[in-house]
Amino acid sequence: MSHLLLRIALAFAFLYPAYGFWKNPTDWIGYVPVFVQQSGIPEGTLLLLLAVFHIALALWILSGWRIFLPSLIAALFLGSAVYFNWSQIDILFRDISLSLAALALALQSRHT
Repeated sequence: MSHLLLRIALAFAFLYPAYGFWKNPTDWIGYVPVFVQQSGIPEGTLLLLLAVFHIALALWILSGWRIFLPSLIAALFLGSAVYFNWSQIDILFRDISLSLAALALALQSRHT
């Protein structure tokens, strides 16, 4: 049961931003690192790609299929969000906990 709860929690952490990218894109573009924003990809396309990535990762985590890999990707993604947006740590501090939960899920899957 705890495995399922961890998967649901992590999936939500990726589904909500995907919804936010669609609903209020200007509220979310500030969390995209500057080097990604300056990649030459139009902002709308970039947010669409990020939303698709978030949804795909969330669904993969929810499925539980080969959970090590999506959990590790989630941990790295959440950790990098904090790293590249350190000036916003007062908002993103929860991403550290989510990243550690994703890492715990990945490690737990290696022992089952």
